[in-house]
Amino acid sequence: MSTFMEKKGSVERKWYVVDAADMPLGKTAVIVANLLRGKDKVTYTPHADCGDNVIVINAAKAVLTGKKLDQKLYRTHSGWVGGLKETKYRTLMQEKPELAMRVAVKGMLPHNIVGKDSLKRLHVYAGDTHEHQAQKPELVK
Repeated sequence: MSTFMEKKGSVERKWYVVDAADMPLGKTAVIVANLLRGKDKVTYTPHADCGDNVIVINAAKAVLTGKKLDQKLYRTHSGWVGGLKETKYRTLMQEKPELAMRVAVKGMLPHNIVGKDSLKRLHVYAGDTHEHQAQKPELVK
């Protein structure tokens, strides 16, 4: 018996909605990353992009436990000398909660082309409405 390998062209992608309200940011990101990779499917193949499309709503209502709001930093660097910028997560969650969710999910995906393609299927919204009703997404608990 040979091992089954999923091909990129034969993947059937579904749409899922994850509600991040009152859930920890990291636990929500784990659920989203597993759906994006397709790890819940029987036909999961590590080297192939066989995941689904994921919509995250209420990203602004996601919580950070402990003292992470004041101690955790989001860092970016321009590549130039003195180009480091640091933002506390309290500020980031107030101004750009979509970015905080996207960064958390990105860190849980593989750092190669499979992860990059998976991240393109992630749609994050700060509020409770989204514009993907035509795809008939399923709600993930």
